Amino acid sequence: MKKEIIRYNINGTKWESEVQDLKSLGGCLPGRMLFDITLISGFEKALLSLKNDDCVWGPVHTSIGQEAIAAGTVAALNRGDKFFGTHRSHHQFLSKALNFVLPDNWDPAKQDLPDEAETVIRRTLAEIMGLADGFCGGRGGSMHLRWKEAGFLGSNAIVGGGLPQATGSAFAEKFHKTGNIVVAFFGDGAINQGSFHEAANLAGLWNLPIIFFLENNQYAVGTNVKDSCAVSDLSLRSASYGMNSHVVEGYDIIAIHNVIKKVSEEIRTGGVPCLVEAKCYRRYHHAGDQPGSAYKYRSKEEEKYHKEKEVVSRFPEMLLENNILNNANVKRIKDMAGFAIEKAVDYYTVEDKPRQVKAHFFPNPLSASEGSKSDGSELENLNYKERTDFIDYSELKYSDAIASVTGRWLENYPETVVLGEEIANFGGGAYGATRGLPEKYPDRVLNTPISEAGFTGLGLGAAMSGMKIIIEIMFPDFNLVAADQIFNQIAKARHMYGNTTDIPLVIRNRIAIGLGYGGQHSMDPVGLYALFSGWRIVAPSNSFDYIGLFNTAMQSNDPVLIMEHNAIEAKSFPVPVDNLDYFIEFGKARVVEEGCDITVIVYGYMVNRVEKLNTRLKEVGISAEIIDLRTLDLPSLDFDTLGKSLAKTGVAVIIEEAPANKSIGSKIASELTEHFFDYLDSPVMRLNSMDVPNSVSRVLEKTAIIDDTTIFENLVLAAKRKWK
Repeated sequence: MKKEIIRYNINGTKWESEVQDLKSLGGCLPGRMLFDITLISGFEKALLSLKNDDCVWGPVHTSIGQEAIAAGTVAALNRGDKFFGTHRSHHQFLSKALNFVLPDNWDPAKQDLPDEAETVIRRTLAEIMGLADGFCGGRGGSMHLRWKEAGFLGSNAIVGGGLPQATGSAFAEKFHKTGNIVVAFFGDGAINQGSFHEAANLAGLWNLPIIFFLENNQYAVGTNVKDSCAVSDLSLRSASYGMNSHVVEGYDIIAIHNVIKKVSEEIRTGGVPCLVEAKCYRRYHHAGDQPGSAYKYRSKEEEKYHKEKEVVSRFPEMLLENNILNNANVKRIKDMAGFAIEKAVDYYTVEDKPRQVKAHFFPNPLSASEGSKSDGSELENLNYKERTDFIDYSELKYSDAIASVTGRWLENYPETVVLGEEIANFGGGAYGATRGLPEKYPDRVLNTPISEAGFTGLGLGAAMSGMKIIIEIMFPDFNLVAADQIFNQIAKARHMYGNTTDIPLVIRNRIAIGLGYGGQHSMDPVGLYALFSGWRIVAPSNSFDYIGLFNTAMQSNDPVLIMEHNAIEAKSFPVPVDNLDYFIEFGKARVVEEGCDITVIVYGYMVNRVEKLNTRLKEVGISAEIIDLRTLDLPSLDFDTLGKSLAKTGVAVIIEEAPANKSIGSKIASELTEHFFDYLDSPVMRLNSMDVPNSVSRVLEKTAIIDDTTIFENLVLAAKRKWK
């Protein structure tokens, strides 16, 4: 048996600072680090006190014990570098935000704290307390902090949930050639999440400027890392993704500073992404001010050992021992940090037993529904058109319409990037939707790994950084693989971060019902997306509508799902000659054919099917008004057009190819009944396919999908109900 040892070209190092490293910092940096860690520790203790007084609603995950990680990292980086945090990110946010407003030469040993810095401390407290003054208007709270201007682009309550977005931000920084670096903080629990592995793989594959900073505080809630991971140095995971790794003690603020300084310089000059693991310790239980030993998963001896090593105690001693600062300097810095925290607390609360929040700082209750979507101002002056606005038409296949209008955006908007599996292969992807585009735009039509959560989350991060992102998800069922990024992240980000971020992102889904793909490739996703208020949903039934709705989706600052159906992708439809630049308004249904007996409500491929059946309806004396909804998210449904139709017909029939349990028909029916009850001569009828996953069997799949005979017979029945 011949054997050969495989050697991997990946470096891993462990860092530990020496006295000379501390002395070499120089300038005001030691004092600023001391101010940062003192402020963070005091801020967190004040928060815990406020929580005990019920002045903070929701959990408070403090970073006491992890202060050095934030202070050391921020001190080593440039002002333009970006941060993404976890649910435990107060320390990172405070350090990054303060570094943004403080002058480079500010010396806390000699100078007072500027007003701008006091404002940062105050507004951070307000956000965690859920107050209107907060950076996200109080909507984000402790776990969803964001201040784009300062480069803190979001903390995230889902373990590992922010890592794909951080990778997307790094993608945008590389795309724009800014020279900035993204630091993605995450905990030991997240390294076992698929989101880490998908994000790290993309970062390594595309050589993105990102540092994955692992804060290994050794516990999830109460589960020790030894019980959740098979290796002791979690940084070993970097070897799978072509990244170097470094290990440092989480209390060693100088070593943290030096390793981040070195790694960031390497990345800026073309080096590979990196994973840094800080072995640290969370003083208190997961949330609150009780020690872990109170819950029996840690010992008091273990807690005592780590408390004696904490940076807030050891670092000032080191500064004094080495004559870098004197006692007066240290006292001044500590007093200044403490006074700033006291001022912030007093600003928002009344000193009582217990303390009380000053009620006028709470957000206006009337604003609760605002900001789940853009206000639409970006769409106000668009040149909206309908078919009757054009004279000259030519025939264009549906799939060619997708490729043509996508190419138009790639041509006119350099910020546009298309992501998806196989989209740069086969002469236009699996469905021809990118035909001719990979050759013209090889750096902007990008094949991704089979990694839906990774590239969808990357798309979110890039979109939040100002790029226009188009994502093809090969089959709608694969949305469930990326469910956290699509529904927990993309759908909620604008509202969660206080309406501070646009998300110009389009996801294209091709519905493969009727092709024998079986239960895991044949889903209609409309009902799933409609559950989340942040999404806009459109379903073009022809090439003309596809071009117009796609243009509006790309102009929108909201995420948009475009539903495409396999049954019409090869069909040709009339489109304006040499015109790919018109828009169709969101929330504007199309009356396909006018009628007076029944209102037939359809979208997507079902429009084509009902149009064909209409000839038979006329033959039996039924005048059907066929309405193509086009826009499907509930807030955008065109109830004005539906109401006008029902005033004529008195009968509504909603027809969907989706099974009833995955459809939106029940919501539409409920709204119609509530708003137009006086118009209705009979209950709203809903027609759907069977409530089963589609089968691979040709016979069983055909049986499950609603057929034309069933549709026709029920439309006749609906008309007869009215006539009775």
